[in-house]
Amino acid sequence: MTAAAGLQTVLTVPKRFRGPEGTANGGWIAGTLAGTLTGGGHDSPVEVTLRRPVPLETDLPVEHVGNAVVLSQGDSHLVEAIPVAETLTPPPFVRFTEAARAEAGFPGRHGHAIAGCFACGLREPGDGLRIFPGPVNDPAKDPVEAPAEGAELVAAGWRVPFNVTDEQGVVPDSIVWAALDCVTGWAHYRSFPDRRPIQPPLLGRLTGQVFRRVYPLGRYSVVARAEGRDGRKLFGTSAVYEVDGTLVAAAKATWILPRQ
Repeated sequence: MTAAAGLQTVLTVPKRFRGPEGTANGGWIAGTLAGTLTGGGHDSPVEVTLRRPVPLETDLPVEHVGNAVVLSQGDSHLVEAIPVAETLTPPPFVRFTEAARAEAGFPGRHGHAIAGCFACGLREPGDGLRIFPGPVNDPAKDPVEAPAEGAELVAAGWRVPFNVTDEQGVVPDSIVWAALDCVTGWAHYRSFPDRRPIQPPLLGRLTGQVFRRVYPLGRYSVVARAEGRDGRKLFGTSAVYEVDGTLVAAAKATWILPRQ
C-alpha cells in the first residue's frame, strides 16, 4: 500500500494473495483494510463487508471516511471496514496434533473449486498457506459421534511459512485474517445434501480481531464451526490457537451462496 495525498492511499493486491480466479482472497483484503484503522483490529473487532470482488494487480484507492475505510474502483465501493463494539465468541480449541490429523478429511483434496486460493488452495508449499480443514469432534456435542457423520466443527494444523513476513520479519495481520477466512466456509461443506454446493459460496462479511502475534515457522490450530444458515447466507466462526490453547485471533463470517 502506497501513500497518496490527504487521507487516501492506494492498494494493489499482488497475484499471490488471490482467492477466486482473478480476485483477492477475502480474508487477506479484510485484514489489510482492518490494519489501516486506528487500533488495527487489536483493540476491538473490525467488521469488513465485501460488496464486490477485488481485482488483482490494480491500483485501487483506499479512503478514510470518519472511523471507517473504503476500498473503491471508479464509482463502486468494493470493500468497507469499520470498528465494532462486540465480543467475538470463538469455536473451541482443538489440539494441534488432532487438527493436523483432521487434514486427511479435507474435502478439497478430491475436488477444489478454487484450487489457487491463497489460504486453502492446493498451492506449492511456501506459496500459499495450505490450510486444509477437516472434520473433528465438537467437545460440546456427543463425543462418540463420528466426525464423518455430519460434523460442523473443522480444524487444520497451520504451519506458518517463513516467507509471509513483512520487511521487519513480522507476520502481518492480513495473513492471520486469511487463515480465519476459508475455514468458516469449509465448516458448512457437510450441510449440503450431495456434500458439495453447485457453486462455492463467496465471503460477504468477516469480523475479526487479532490478540497476539503469529510467528513464521510456528505451529497453530485453525478451528472453525458452522453457526447456521438463513436462505443463501451461511454463518460461521473461526479461531487461531497456539499449541497450548492460547487464543491468537478470532472471527465470525457470513458467506453468500450464488443464485442458482
